[in-house]
Amino acid sequence: MKFQNTIPLVGRVLLAAVFVLSGVGKIAAPEATLGYINAVGLPLPQLAFLGAVAVELGGGLLLLVGYQTRIAAIALAVFSIVTAVVFHSAIGDQNQFAHLLKNLAIAGGLLQVAAFGAGSLSLDARALSTKRSTHVTQR
Repeated sequence: MKFQNTIPLVGRVLLAAVFVLSGVGKIAAPEATLGYINAVGLPLPQLAFLGAVAVELGGGLLLLVGYQTRIAAIALAVFSIVTAVVFHSAIGDQNQFAHLLKNLAIAGGLLQVAAFGAGSLSLDARALSTKRSTHVTQR
């Protein structure tokens, strides 16, 4: 296994861990997240909560296994930017500013995944390989 093949996998795992663990944490303690959503005044907090869990868990797992990776990465990047702006815009607070920058940096990494794909150690690459071999044998 080449080093260049491993790097995209490691990057996906590290990025996905943030979202999967956050989604699981929200499920484990929904009151904390709902309280935070209410504190910023978002409408329909229950729906926002369910949407956040779906995006974090669903997108995180897709990113982890490398399936529909570009779409998942774009969705998670948009989610990270929206979350940064909505929940961490109090840049006078050093902690909130750090969270804002963290979310924007994660979005940047996700946009790299969207631009360059999941890498060879992914379900996307496996599906492409299968599609190519099927196409070649049909000729």
